[in-house]
Amino acid sequence: MLGLPEGFVSWFLALREPKRLNEDQLYQYALRALGARAHSSGELRAKLMRRAAQPADIDAVLGKLRESGYLDDKRYAENYAAARLENEGLGRSRVLRDLRQRRVAPKLAEDAVTQAFSETDEPELIAAYLERKFRGKNLKVWLREEKNLASAFRRLRYAGFSSGNSIRVLKQYSQRADELADEVEHMGEGDEPKDAGN
Repeated sequence: MLGLPEGFVSWFLALREPKRLNEDQLYQYALRALGARAHSSGELRAKLMRRAAQPADIDAVLGKLRESGYLDDKRYAENYAAARLENEGLGRSRVLRDLRQRRVAPKLAEDAVTQAFSETDEPELIAAYLERKFRGKNLKVWLREEKNLASAFRRLRYAGFSSGNSIRVLKQYSQRADELADEVEHMGEGDEPKDAGN
């Protein structure tokens, strides 16, 4: 095999295999992971599964972390949703999708997003998002071009904004935004655009 010394491949693969940890070591590993960044219980469980010597130790470790207050999915979801709204100005459906990808329980994610967005005016959020993402461009001129208008619309949808409000805001810049309603009908309200950047 490519002239490698005998046993080299098995030695190399053994190096790549993470050391299996007992319950105490797993707890310390979990604390370090939580010290680096917040995790949901689901994310941390997946991380611990790759390192646990005994899978039964995972529930014990997660239980200790919850008891000590280091692991709280409700607090995690609320903080995550609020940060994504305040720091990145993302829309409701994007934040909800991201929480679910981080293995937060669907009901918990929905409650956190509802709370974070309870006093948010989506059209204002959309207008601010457009100004921020396309700063330096005269939007009334730039969005006259059909490809730029379609690109901005896809970007808004990918950022988690509803199509109806996205079109309403885009109409302030271009009357051609009405034509985007056809794209919505073909795409479906719940579908995510495939080629949008964030």
